[in-house]
Amino acid sequence: MMNPRADDLAVRVWFRFIRLESRLQTAVSERLRTIGLSVPQCDVLTTLTEAEGVSQQDLAKRLYVTKGNISGLLDRLEGAGMVERRSTAADRRQYEIYLTPAGREAAERAICIQHALIGATLGQLPAQDLEAFESLLIATRDLFRAQGGLRTDEAGAAVDHARA
Repeated sequence: MMNPRADDLAVRVWFRFIRLESRLQTAVSERLRTIGLSVPQCDVLTTLTEAEGVSQQDLAKRLYVTKGNISGLLDRLEGAGMVERRSTAADRRQYEIYLTPAGREAAERAICIQHALIGATLGQLPAQDLEAFESLLIATRDLFRAQGGLRTDEAGAAVDHARA
């Protein structure tokens, strides 16, 4: 068990971290909204820039979302003309997901928005501080993984969010 002083510090750091994560999510969300995207839609588009042609199921796994969530996201993105589903040659019931030119442009704009935010925040820190911060994040991630790191989705199924 930790000593009381270390415990108080851990609690204080925990809450600062949670509040910072919330502020970061809000900042990213507000900026993406200016180009008509939500954070989940951005996640889909930017993931597809790295892994175009993946199956809907693989995309859901990469994004740590349920098949139902990815289906709804893809429906909206397809309706907006940003992605297209193509039947696979082996099984016409399965689809590969591809960016359209509009989707690629939106993904590139979203990446630029995020890079600008990173440059205005983390990019202002010295490299040595960033390396130390990254080490602390990895150590914290590993501690989380050691605790199981599992949470349930809306349907109550276990989802591993510790793979981040």
